[in-house]
Amino acid sequence: MEEQEATQDSKLVLAQKLFLLRSVDVLQDIEKQKLKDEVLVFIKEDDMAGLYQTCSHELGWELDQELLDSMLNKNAEELKRLDDKIADAEENLGESEVREALLAKALFVIRIGEKDKALEQLKVAEAKTVAVGQKMDLVFHTLRLGFFFLDFKLISVNIEKAKSLFDEGGDWERKNRLKVYEGLYCMATRNFKQAATLFLDSISTFTTYELFSYDTFIFYCVLTSIISLDRVSLKQKVVDAPEILTVIGKIPYLSDFLNALYGCQYKTFFISFAGITDQIRSDRYLQPHFRYYMREVRSVAYSQFLESYKSVTMDAMAKSFGVSIPFLDSELSRFIAAGKLNCKIDKVAGILETNRPDAKNALYQSTIKQGDFLLNRIQKLSRVIDI
Repeated sequence: MEEQEATQDSKLVLAQKLFLLRSVDVLQDIEKQKLKDEVLVFIKEDDMAGLYQTCSHELGWELDQELLDSMLNKNAEELKRLDDKIADAEENLGESEVREALLAKALFVIRIGEKDKALEQLKVAEAKTVAVGQKMDLVFHTLRLGFFFLDFKLISVNIEKAKSLFDEGGDWERKNRLKVYEGLYCMATRNFKQAATLFLDSISTFTTYELFSYDTFIFYCVLTSIISLDRVSLKQKVVDAPEILTVIGKIPYLSDFLNALYGCQYKTFFISFAGITDQIRSDRYLQPHFRYYMREVRSVAYSQFLESYKSVTMDAMAKSFGVSIPFLDSELSRFIAAGKLNCKIDKVAGILETNRPDAKNALYQSTIKQGDFLLNRIQKLSRVIDI
């Protein structure tokens, strides 16, 4: 999980390291110092003066003014050289050369981490771009910039823009890449069901190594699918998927996490789940949804267990999950109150009784509620018309 693909966008590698550096979970000074050194290497290599100033302010680094001035001077010189190249292309060369010069400047501004200037320059380059494929590549640059800064509005707008470009034409390779970009966006914004659908659609055509490694992709696939798919779909699309089977063993705890849940080995599932939580907490896209995901996964496991019984003792269920009865009682009470589990606890007898909802009865109650709502609206409208 920690190894990065050689072709992964260096800015996203840097973003993950910055996330870990800012995370309260990284407590050891040795780890922090190592992360700081690694971040500084990225900053110096790409002359990211703005990010260096931000990190110095946010993380309490001692600002090296000489280093900062050196980076600012290098950037100013390079921008002047690129501007001169653009001017020369506009005066002496064709549209293609002008576009290439504008793109070179946009990529340089992205490299030094100047978000607003990069977006502005990408728009200028797009104005000189005719081919749909080249326009799509500019959108992918913008999307990666959005993922670096976790600007979800920027990502959402450009995903829609990419889809509209595909209406004009576009190759399948870029369409498949866009699915992974959109899946990552959905996962990062807690739309796990849509993320799972998009990831699974891309599993056999994955080439989006600029976002993350294939191992990480499979990790995201399994995590989103477990809380999104029903048991039959999980078996067909994930548990038995050859693409997943070839990789899942390389990722710590993931195989036990998936197979123990499907195989109803709940004690093994909880043990592997404890190991998976560290990986979720250390992922910049998943960490904000850590508590939500913890609840959803436990809800799936408890629901699956209870589906097999009309009633079951608390003791038997606690033993199956390898937890104490008081812990299980507290857990189930919260899920029942939240409407996540269809059962009730007989505290005196120490028994759980399931009360599966009747689909026809639920539809009837829903129709009654909608009918009442419609009648109320009609009555309000009639008063307005009478007036």
